[in-house]
Amino acid sequence: MAAPLTDQEKRKQISIRGIVGVENVAELKKGFNRHLHFTLVKDRNVATQRDYYFALAHTVRDHLVGRWIRTQQFYYETDPKRVYYLSLEFYMGRTLQNTMINLGLQNACDEAIYQLGLDMEDLEEMEEDAGLGNGGLGRLAACFLDSMATLGLAAYGYGIRYEYGIFNQKIKNGWQVEEADDWLRHGNPWEKARPEYMLPVHFYGRVEESKEGAKWVDTQVVLAMPYDTPIPGYMNNTVNTMRLWSARAPNDFNLTDFNVGDYIQAVLDRNLAENISRVLYPNDNFFEGKELRLKQEYFVVAATLQDIMRRFKNSKKGSTGPVSFDSFPEKVAIQLNDTHPAMAIPELMRVFVDIEKLDWDTAWAITKRTFAYTNHTVLPEALERWPVGLLETLLPRHLQIIYRINQGHLDEISALFPEDMDRIRRMSLIEEDGGKRVNMAHLCIVGSHVVNGVAEIHSNIIKTDVFRDFSELEPEKFQNKTNGITPRRWLLLCNPGLAELIAEAIGEEYVKDLSQLQKLNELVDDDAFIRDVCKVKQDNKEKFSRYLEKEYLVEINPSSMFDVHVKRIHEYKRQLLNCLHIVTMYNRIRKNPKAPFVPRTVIIGGKAAPGYHMAKMIIKLITAVGEVVNKDPVVGSKLKVIYLENYRVSLAEKVIPATDLSEQISTAGTEASGTGNMKFMLNGALTIGTMDGANVEMAEEAGEENMFIFGMRVEDVAQMDVEGYDAMTYYENIPELKQAIDQINSGFFSPKQPELFKDVTNMLFNHDRFKVFADYEDYIKSQEKVSELYQNPREWTKMVIKNIAASGKFSSDRTITDYATEVWGVEPTDLKIPPPNEPLGSRGGLLEMGVSRVVN
Repeated sequence: MAAPLTDQEKRKQISIRGIVGVENVAELKKGFNRHLHFTLVKDRNVATQRDYYFALAHTVRDHLVGRWIRTQQFYYETDPKRVYYLSLEFYMGRTLQNTMINLGLQNACDEAIYQLGLDMEDLEEMEEDAGLGNGGLGRLAACFLDSMATLGLAAYGYGIRYEYGIFNQKIKNGWQVEEADDWLRHGNPWEKARPEYMLPVHFYGRVEESKEGAKWVDTQVVLAMPYDTPIPGYMNNTVNTMRLWSARAPNDFNLTDFNVGDYIQAVLDRNLAENISRVLYPNDNFFEGKELRLKQEYFVVAATLQDIMRRFKNSKKGSTGPVSFDSFPEKVAIQLNDTHPAMAIPELMRVFVDIEKLDWDTAWAITKRTFAYTNHTVLPEALERWPVGLLETLLPRHLQIIYRINQGHLDEISALFPEDMDRIRRMSLIEEDGGKRVNMAHLCIVGSHVVNGVAEIHSNIIKTDVFRDFSELEPEKFQNKTNGITPRRWLLLCNPGLAELIAEAIGEEYVKDLSQLQKLNELVDDDAFIRDVCKVKQDNKEKFSRYLEKEYLVEINPSSMFDVHVKRIHEYKRQLLNCLHIVTMYNRIRKNPKAPFVPRTVIIGGKAAPGYHMAKMIIKLITAVGEVVNKDPVVGSKLKVIYLENYRVSLAEKVIPATDLSEQISTAGTEASGTGNMKFMLNGALTIGTMDGANVEMAEEAGEENMFIFGMRVEDVAQMDVEGYDAMTYYENIPELKQAIDQINSGFFSPKQPELFKDVTNMLFNHDRFKVFADYEDYIKSQEKVSELYQNPREWTKMVIKNIAASGKFSSDRTITDYATEVWGVEPTDLKIPPPNEPLGSRGGLLEMGVSRVVN
């Protein structure tokens, strides 16, 4: 159990983690005991750790409620432009600690829980991750929600309340095994069901033409039940809403005339409708064209647009007189997080034209001004292309609307390029080759007023390559918005030691303005500061070592370099390149056991999509290599290989602060941005990486000499694609590469199944799209430079400080400020809504309260 804070420690921590007042602590203890008794119906004799977690969560949630209601009231009164972030994924992780930090309650809660004889960290470990995402795209959405609330934007996250999130990964004798993530089993204290806002969503049916226009009839109805989660801004009393939809069968579902005899079966069949929100599709950067997935995509879109429409019509200024939609784009901005919610474009057109009876051109002009689209990948296998036949069955009216959008689009192009049939074919929303398909990225580009990539290099590739035809047509439509991460979760929460150290050095303003980290450059040569940064890292490593030794029963050398590669397993991310480096280090140690060697603990983690055979083989190879390396007495404590099981947000929060070396080694031109790279940089790791994604901008900010940059650039890769990549040449000319591959091939790491890794080596020689061998030699050399620098702790730490000082650009606050001003047409504000115990008008006549109604 943590010892109580000394007065000096309390003073040190006062600002960032909140004030510890006696009344505050007494009130929290009272709330805790009240919830244990009345909410959980337990006493201290029978309560479990989980009960204590729920009691604390409800106590903290109590502090959100007043601010939440107050914020929504404030939005109703002031009627600002609303921002709607539509995403099929929100990878939120845990909520308790983040809420305490953003409300300034952390120290008071720590003290209250200590006085109650409980351990805060044990309680925090009871919370399930909300794993409603696969990786970068879903976690980005979560960081964005935090920043939008912190910047005071009237923003809403809209998605699906999956009953089962990303699977739990078990490693069983070296293989990934998936288990269902039943994250709601014990209930979710952070959500509030809103059955009063339940909405119908239609599927199937047919289109009837009439004098009044098209009518979509004979549909099957599924109800969308909203669940709201509060999103607190950092210390500004703003609490926004994430609204996730859950599928419910209507009560008359299947109880039609023909089914009258089988009432029991009819009730059981309700599951079919409710399966829509059952499970998250576990693919990262891969399109799986399944009907259920298309249903999910339309489900979130149809429910959300009805909600947006209701809020627009009920707004204080709009609720008098007949509704005019002219002001719609002045009051509503909708951001599409990749193409997954692309059906929002034809759906909004359907609502405007079929229901609100706007003429087509007016509706289309409003629609285009409302939507903006973020592209997240250039990998062709990830681009969504829905078969026309499936759309025709599931959403017949939407297919008609897409065809009409395409007709207008192609008319414009053929007017500009009358002879260029090839361009017309390339730019069509409908692809004809190999079965008719709708290219959802093309739909998003045509239906949006802004399209953005997520790092400078990625945005350039989009403009010059993937969507070149479109950017030539409308260059002003294409922007860049480099991704960012929230410093609340990714520094204050996960690395309190470093956060406090920085606050002592430059004050605490950096938490809301990360660019202030530049001030740390003045301390690069400060011996005391260097020592303190070094100590924080060592403490984090020792803590993480204890975690690893408990979980994996391996002995860790905490003074070894922690070399970490955590992200989804994918060929383009090149975990195989890292694996070849491990084998090379192992061979060098065995060849010359007495030679000096800088000890490393190599930590690799991440999930493979369940249907991705090669990714699963890569996991098996890494674990097999680890088996051999970790058991070899010649190696001893010089080299250890750990496969980190079930990598997820809450585990990232543990491993990132303990990392020395961050591996960001995708083939140049494949990783759109990356955000893990930014988290490591902010937490005092150095980066070994290619010039890909945001690594390029990290090198720009910190100086290339302060990173370990290696490998081909985008231009080199392009040239090699023209000239041809010959893996065999590298194999034959690089002895250490040949040795490593021969060992993998011959069964050195799988003696019981010598052929086990034939698929992997065959891919590496014959169809490696990501050119692992081409970057091997430069990677090894770069790793030697890493080891050399690590032997000089002072110089290493100076480089670390330069990196932390340069990481300010990569705050999601900066990213969201750019979206707000350059895409959504809204202004961030540092206005603090008065807390619930003050009247709303009290802040310099903030607003005169009229009707105190809340419109959710």
